[in-house]
Amino acid sequence: MNKNQIIINAVLAAAVVALFIIVYQMKPATPKQPVEEVVVEGELLPIAIVNTDSILKSYTLAVESSEKLMSSYEASMVQLDTKARAFQKEYETFQKDAMDFQRKVEAGAFLSRERAESEQARLQTKGQQLEKKQVDLENLRQKLSNDFAMQQQELTLQLADSIQTFLKDFNADGRYHLILNEAALMNKVAGYDVTNEVVEGLNARYAK
Repeated sequence: MNKNQIIINAVLAAAVVALFIIVYQMKPATPKQPVEEVVVEGELLPIAIVNTDSILKSYTLAVESSEKLMSSYEASMVQLDTKARAFQKEYETFQKDAMDFQRKVEAGAFLSRERAESEQARLQTKGQQLEKKQVDLENLRQKLSNDFAMQQQELTLQLADSIQTFLKDFNADGRYHLILNEAALMNKVAGYDVTNEVVEGLNARYAK
């Protein structure tokens, strides 16, 4: 599974759940009959099945939006990685300077006490600056994570709404009493799958 497909699956998981079962009004039989008595030999029940995983992989809006989200995520990670590398380099330099200072103190290499205290103060200031940069870096990491989660949620809601709206139009004539997600079924039933029709309709609507 490639990286784009992984992100698509992660982003659209909630959309799949939201589309598990879409129920349309159906007048109850009088008297109420068990399902077995409704089935007529050689005929199909007024039920349609869709595979939402397949829809989300083939729906142009879902694919394009997921790829755009992935690009945004990767750009954020590059930004974070660049800052993290710069911080790491600066921190390593600070550690080296601190160790050099300690060796000079132990060896009595400073010409005066004032010079040693000045270098110590510089290192303390640098250490405080690095602590702040580390906090800022962690805050940025958290912000980017939160922004990505929010974008995921917005995309999930957008796609769920888009597909549900289409299915309502798709079944405007009421020919299906139930439209079920295949993932909610114990086994696949032949003759009821309308996934390809739904994908074609979604993409045709999106192209307009």
